[in-house]
Amino acid sequence: MIQPNPSARRQPVRAAAAAFIGTMIEWYDFYIYATAAALVFGELYFPSHDPFLSTMAAFGTFAVGFFARPLGGLIFGHLGDRIGRKKALMTTLMMMGVATVCIGLLPDFTTVGVLAPVLLVLLRVVQGIAVGGEWGGAVLMAGEHAPAGRRTFFASFAQLGSPAGLILSLLAFRAVTSLDKADFLAWGWRLPFLASAVLLIVGLLIRLGVNESPEFERVKESNRTVKLPIAEVLRSAWALVLLCIGANTIGIAGVYFTNTFMIAYTTQYVGISRSLILDCLFLVAIIQFLVQPLAAWVAERIGGARFLKLAALAAMISPYPMFLLVQSGSRLSIVIGIALAVVCMASYYSVIAGFVSGIFATRVRYSAISLSYQVCGAVAGGLTPLIGTWLAHRFIGQWWPLAVFYTCLAGISLLSVIALDARRGTRADVTEAAIVR
Repeated sequence: MIQPNPSARRQPVRAAAAAFIGTMIEWYDFYIYATAAALVFGELYFPSHDPFLSTMAAFGTFAVGFFARPLGGLIFGHLGDRIGRKKALMTTLMMMGVATVCIGLLPDFTTVGVLAPVLLVLLRVVQGIAVGGEWGGAVLMAGEHAPAGRRTFFASFAQLGSPAGLILSLLAFRAVTSLDKADFLAWGWRLPFLASAVLLIVGLLIRLGVNESPEFERVKESNRTVKLPIAEVLRSAWALVLLCIGANTIGIAGVYFTNTFMIAYTTQYVGISRSLILDCLFLVAIIQFLVQPLAAWVAERIGGARFLKLAALAAMISPYPMFLLVQSGSRLSIVIGIALAVVCMASYYSVIAGFVSGIFATRVRYSAISLSYQVCGAVAGGLTPLIGTWLAHRFIGQWWPLAVFYTCLAGISLLSVIALDARRGTRADVTEAAIVR
């Protein structure tokens, strides 16, 4: 057995905490863009006489960030598998923070004309590349530092950064939406973006204190790193990558359905105020934050695959009571309705990272899980708000097409997990553990 050097000793708690803080900052930056796209970007950067067209254009820039994420996954997956997880993560955090602050300083369409949306799209691409490289590294740093048999629970702390970032973003926007409309549009919406500079410094300081992944160090010291990790993945495990793309669907698309599309849907088609839906989503985000660690703990006891199947099945059912309750327009009904869907989705999301990360060998793991997650993000995450907006516009006054759409997303994940579970005898975490011993 090859012993890792002392600088790469396991730090399960510190690595999990760093993964949580880092992804929280990254997702805060990502979510404030999503909220701004739903509330102000259409009016400021894509002015039109038709609010529907302006909203679609704003969500189009939101989707651009998702389409850039696979590129980030490829770039930083390669770097993470070649030179280390830690260096890749430090770079992604810096890129995201700088891009977010620049968006907060960006002039609008009335000031610089068409240059404004062009620059917005370019900065969104940088955000997408950064998030594309962040997720895989954070999951691996937490999971590969974890004690034996605890990968699912510790990897879930990288996933916990998503609801935490959402809570911060909603707090930030709830504060600035209390301004009158003129001030909010003029400068108030910029404050959450500029605040990212402080978070960036905190995140960098925390990540500096975490050692490199012990599993990666073993691969590096035994000269088992791969020159082109993504080429090996596509050559030997392309079917697993496709199944992992499907498995991630509801965990990614569900977030942007309930937390991004629902803002536009409730304010434009149900008549709910911006402040009310943001308040409701804030309460739901707290519920999500509390549910995710509990879900990971339960999954370790009953089995990750079994838990994911149950969660995906529940997610398929959840949109119907959600829409029935949201239509009432009352605060309590909205919170309960969205929370029903989010609890199912978040439970699944919490566990899926640890489940898929063990499927691939350590030497190509960063590239493999980043590719599968980010391709899914580009398709399912980027298109979900657009498809939801189109369905809402096409079937005005009818919510059932939206519920069926959500059910299909969850069904894709259920079928993919079933197929991955059928291959559980070939999981890399089982075979590599035997080699290390």
